[in-house]
Amino acid sequence: MSKMNIKPLADRVLIEPAAAETKTSSGLYIPDTAKEKPQKGTVVAVGIGTKKNPMTVAVGNQVLYGKYAGTELQHEGKDFLIMKESDIFAIV
Repeated sequence: MSKMNIKPLADRVLIEPAAAETKTSSGLYIPDTAKEKPQKGTVVAVGIGTKKNPMTVAVGNQVLYGKYAGTELQHEGKDFLIMKESDIFAIV
């Protein structure tokens, strides 16, 4: 992975979402219109936190987040989400 030149501010986290499932466990292919938005991803960059709340996630952590959490953005042809650390439910 190349060096990320986006640095989140304060308690924000930049996440690269996992790819959406293309096939069910029984072997059926899922069309693009029926794919669910992934709720798991990899932390790519983190802010420095706030005075009251230091950051608990680190670059490289696999995390679970809410279905509608964060703001979607594209950078160098890749999709990312930027969200507050409080929108992250767990480190996997």
